[in-house]
Amino acid sequence: PSPGLGFHSERPAGGSACALEPAVLLTPVPLVSDQEHLDEEINNLRKELRVKVNRLFEAQGKAELKGFNLNPMTAEEMKLINRILEG
Repeated sequence: PSPGLGFHSERPAGGSACALEPAVLLTPVPLVSDQEHLDEEINNLRKELRVKVNRLFEAQGKAELKGFNLNPMTAEEMKLINRILEG
């Protein structure tokens, strides 16, 4: 596995860069918790954006955008929709 595929490299404790030293160890990175954290941040930004856009439109005297308050479907909802569509 390469560093770009969910692993990061660490040298053994006290290890040096000498070619005769043991190989670099590969350890898994906690990708699931990182993804959950990023999903939460994205959702918070979407909520804040909705509020800001509504304030802007109100200040400009424009009507609120229709359909802007939609939420993306969850993975579970998508699986159910795909099952229904497949028959």
